[in-house]
Amino acid sequence: MDVRSLRRGILNWYQKHKRDLPWRQSRDPYRIWISEIMLQQTRVAAVIPYYERFLARFPDVGTLAASPEQELLAAWAGLGYYARARNLQRAAKKIQELGGFPGDHASIRELPGVGDYTAAAIGSIAFNLRHGALDGNAARVLSRLIAERGNVDSGVVRKRLQASVDRLIDPRRPGEFNQALMELGATVCLPKQPHCPQCPWAGECQALRLGIQDELPLKAGRPDAVGVEKQLLMIERAGKILAWQRPSESRRLAGFWELPETDQLPGAKIESRVAGFRHTIVNTNYRIAVFRASLARTPKGFHWLTTKKLSEIPLSTTAKKALACLTK
Repeated sequence: MDVRSLRRGILNWYQKHKRDLPWRQSRDPYRIWISEIMLQQTRVAAVIPYYERFLARFPDVGTLAASPEQELLAAWAGLGYYARARNLQRAAKKIQELGGFPGDHASIRELPGVGDYTAAAIGSIAFNLRHGALDGNAARVLSRLIAERGNVDSGVVRKRLQASVDRLIDPRRPGEFNQALMELGATVCLPKQPHCPQCPWAGECQALRLGIQDELPLKAGRPDAVGVEKQLLMIERAGKILAWQRPSESRRLAGFWELPETDQLPGAKIESRVAGFRHTIVNTNYRIAVFRASLARTPKGFHWLTTKKLSEIPLSTTAKKALACLTK
C-alpha cells in the first residue's frame, strides 16, 4: 500500500465531507472525553442533544466530580450503559487528584471507563498523540482495505487491524486521521451496501478489488433474540406515583427508579389497560403492557414520587415510556 497516498486521500476527503458535530469544535480534553464516552455503543444522532445538555449542567471536571450521583444518572437517563456515567464521575475525581487532565496515553488509559480505543481517540484529538483509534467503524474500513478474512471480534485479528492503523496514521495530524477513518466507516464504508464509488481508498481497497466488500468484516454469530412480556402498574395518589428504586448493588440500572410490575404487587387492583409498547435491550425484546391500578396500603420498599419532580431523578427507559403513555 502507498501509505502517504492513503493518508493524503482520506484527510482531503475528511476536510470536504466531515459532519459538523459539536465535539469537533473543541480541543478541550474534557469535552472530547465526554463525547467519546457518550459515543460508546450509542448513535451520533442520539448523543448530540445529551452532549449539549450534559456540558451545560456539568461544564468542567470539578462540577462533575462533586455532583450527586442521582443527579448525574438523571442527566444520563436514556443513553443506556449507565456504568459509563458512574465511571465518568470516578474518572473526574481521579483527574482532580492528578491536578488536571492527563496528557500522555498511559495515564489517559488508566482513567476509569477508558479503554484502548477511547484513550487513543482522546490522546490524538486533544494532545496530538500518535495512537490509532480502532472503533467498530475503523475496524470495518481496515478489514476491507486489507481484505482481512478473520473474525474481527477475535484478539488476534484486532491486533492485526491495530497494527494496520498504527502504520497508516499520519504522524503530523493523528487526531484528524483517526476522526477521518471513523467518519469514513460511519458515512461511506457502511456495514451493508458500502458506497465504494465515494470512498477515497477505493483504488487501494483489496476487498473491493476481490469483489468481497459486502462479505467483510467477518463476525461471530449473535445469539437469537429472546422475547419477554411484562406488565407495569400505574398507581397514582394525590399527584404522586408509586415506584421503587433499584439497589446500589444491582447489576443493571443500579440506583434507577422503576414502576412496579404485577407480580411485585399481587394485592393491587387492576382498573384499566393504558397502553402497550415494545422495548429492546441487546438481544431481549420486551412487550410491555401498562395498567392503571390501585392499592389499599403502601407496600414495603415502594415510595410515592411527586410527578412534577420525575425529571430530576433517574427513571428507567421503560418507566419513562410507560409514563409517556398517560399523555397520549
